[in-house]
Amino acid sequence: MVAYVIRRLLAAIPILIASTFIVFWLVSLTADPVEEEFAGRNPRPPQQTFDLERHRLGLDHGFFAQYLTWLKNLVLHGSFGQAVNAATDINSELFRRLEVTARLILVAMAVALVLAVITGVLSAYRQYSRFDYTATFFGFLFLAMPTFWIAQLLKTGAIGFNGALGTRIFFTLGEKSDIPPVGWWNQFLDIIGHMILPTISLALITYAAWSRFQRAAMLEVLNSDYIRLARAKGLKPRQVMIKHAMRTALIPMTTASALTIATIFGGAIITETVFQWQGMGKFLVTSVLTHDRNATMGWLIVAGTFVIVGNLVADLLYAVLDPRIRYA
Repeated sequence: MVAYVIRRLLAAIPILIASTFIVFWLVSLTADPVEEEFAGRNPRPPQQTFDLERHRLGLDHGFFAQYLTWLKNLVLHGSFGQAVNAATDINSELFRRLEVTARLILVAMAVALVLAVITGVLSAYRQYSRFDYTATFFGFLFLAMPTFWIAQLLKTGAIGFNGALGTRIFFTLGEKSDIPPVGWWNQFLDIIGHMILPTISLALITYAAWSRFQRAAMLEVLNSDYIRLARAKGLKPRQVMIKHAMRTALIPMTTASALTIATIFGGAIITETVFQWQGMGKFLVTSVLTHDRNATMGWLIVAGTFVIVGNLVADLLYAVLDPRIRYA
């Protein structure tokens, strides 16, 4: 198992490096960040100011020299480089925002996974029942809804609900209150209150796809020979479902969950923008708008590592769900 983990991590390194090179090249093709930084200044700063700023950002060398310098700083010093905004430290700012985004993504994935497994299993077990048709309807409904539309719909509905009651029940802006309440328990409840709507928004889209996948996997397992044999032996339906069928049906679900981690990151960007969270989504949007290449690369490294680790964890779970699987 340890050897397998090491091999997977070593194999992920060239993939991550190749992705950084491609993104570095694509971002370099966009507008000049120094020109954008001083755009609209009247009078226009002297050329020396532009040259000094390009030197600070490492833009006074060729493309390959810039990339190798960036990669060396990342590998040897763990630094993502200088931001266009000299007052911003990319490393500290990015990891501070990672805590905000990771909180949203992990909770949304947990909620979506639990709901998807329960709904998918029950839909397969009660195939063509009223419950199955209802779950299928809502599954395809949520699949057809864009992430930004669901987020905006929840936000608008919450604002109207709060207005009708004359008090704020649902929080619609930010990941926490600007003025934190007194006491750690009240601060915890404040964070939970701000997470409700963004979590629902992100979880619904993920749940819709996962529930359909879980239903299909469960139907395939229920129609297999060893399930028929378990039933013929007189085992209780509950025992057949939980001990024999569901455990096997969770293996494809684990694969689907790992493959959609990158999609969830994309959904988190939209969700954070709608609810004005100061997370990695907002960080990426600001970096792209300001043509801040180093900040964009920092986001890619953190998000890419998150996806790689998630896929590795999913692979290791295979051995837990199916004892027949062994990694030599």
